[in-house]
Amino acid sequence: MSEEPSTASTPTPAIAIRGGGGEAGARLTAPVVLLDDALLEELRATGAEVLVDRGDRGEASRDWWPLAMIWATEGRVGQVAGAVVRPASTEEVAAVLAICHHHRVPVTPAGGRSSVVGGVVPVHGGVLLDLTALAGIVAVDPVSKVVEVLAGTFGDRFEAELAEAHGLTVGHWPQSMALATVGGWLACRGAGQLSNRYGKIEDIVVGLEVVLPDGRVVRTGGQPRQAVGPDLTQLFVGAEGTLGVITRAWLQAWPTPEHTVRGAWGFASFHDGLDALRRIIQRGAQTAVLRLYDGIESKRNFGVEESVNVLLAYDEGDRTLTEAGLSVVVDECADADRLDDGLVERWFGHRNEVSALEALIAKGFVVDTMEVSAPWREMGAVYDAATAAIAAVAGAAAVSAHQSHSYPGGGCVYVTFAGIVEPDDRERFYVEAWDAGTRAVLDAGGSLSHHHGVGLNRARFVADALGSGFDVLAAVKAALDPAGIANPAKLGLPDPFGDSGWPAGGDR
Repeated sequence: MSEEPSTASTPTPAIAIRGGGGEAGARLTAPVVLLDDALLEELRATGAEVLVDRGDRGEASRDWWPLAMIWATEGRVGQVAGAVVRPASTEEVAAVLAICHHHRVPVTPAGGRSSVVGGVVPVHGGVLLDLTALAGIVAVDPVSKVVEVLAGTFGDRFEAELAEAHGLTVGHWPQSMALATVGGWLACRGAGQLSNRYGKIEDIVVGLEVVLPDGRVVRTGGQPRQAVGPDLTQLFVGAEGTLGVITRAWLQAWPTPEHTVRGAWGFASFHDGLDALRRIIQRGAQTAVLRLYDGIESKRNFGVEESVNVLLAYDEGDRTLTEAGLSVVVDECADADRLDDGLVERWFGHRNEVSALEALIAKGFVVDTMEVSAPWREMGAVYDAATAAIAAVAGAAAVSAHQSHSYPGGGCVYVTFAGIVEPDDRERFYVEAWDAGTRAVLDAGGSLSHHHGVGLNRARFVADALGSGFDVLAAVKAALDPAGIANPAKLGLPDPFGDSGWPAGGDR
């Protein structure tokens, strides 16, 4: 299961900016905070690297958000940061944040910039805080199997070193493995492709080191379980840098797997496959991969007839446990057609492929994915409602879905859509597709996001999704970041620097 680590220690650009980063214009119309020479000198005095070259700033001021990739084909980014600041220690991060807090300068934390929702777009300019110099495994507890790792460590390098030097894995394998950092996993509450066995990142994390927006450093967690008030670690997991900057983490690890099992089945309908997944999980099988593809995606990915809904199963770990889990899968798929187990290997061969997105957008298509969660009772309805709503948007060319993560109470539905419209109409289609799909999901009983987070793209829906809980989140933000400098315009939180300039069409 080990993969070759990336040789890069810097972010991988999503797509070339037409004309280059130095010529990139800004798409957003939000007020911009400018940085003067005196402030730049203060930032340099922290010891952190400070980049002010226009090309460096333009390239750093974007992520893998598909709409931002469309903007890049037009020579634009969301907004251009005033400076890219690259600290190499927690102390330097703290010093930079203290300065920005004092001067009320917005700070956008960024790691690998693999966000697909505009999570690291510096909406108001200011400081783009590049955390990729905080990289590497610090320590491993071989008895407790807890690993201490710096937040700017890229995922593929982390897992490769962990396996080769320590015989361990944390089991977190997102599609963006070579693009994302550990801090990014935590900031957006990410999920890996083997989450049924290892859990999402919020299940894997044991403790955090976080620099608050005013420069104070706090450490949370550290125990396998404890009852000392609310779990403060979980306060920062998924906060997307709006409450502080994660600088290191303690993660639970496992021995590298000794045994693997796999299988593939075909169901007559997506709903039948969902019911089988529910039964498997509720019987207690923790099979690492259980993925169900609707007919459209089954045909596209595996070459089967569109009437076949493919279910893949894969597990790794202890022989006794994995074999027992697979026997449950076989039991619950008894009414389906057994397919070639080679389909699992076919999936492994392209599961981390990300180049197709760039190729499609470069050709003028509008493509994105919407991953949401829902209880089993509503999951079929969420699938039906989301795919139908997006398909009804003018310009929609294809809509499909798969189910990728399962829990006793429900799971994740991952909707993919594509549009073919005139170049000047691409943003209109994108916004309408997201509005239609999101409203349909929420109305049908689903969540706003399962693991990609909110960023800028989903910010307009957060108050609706959280209901009365939104005021609690806003109160926490005000308490920890009274100046509002930490990743403003994200998570739909109040923004003291002014309106983001991004559509509010999702408000209901």
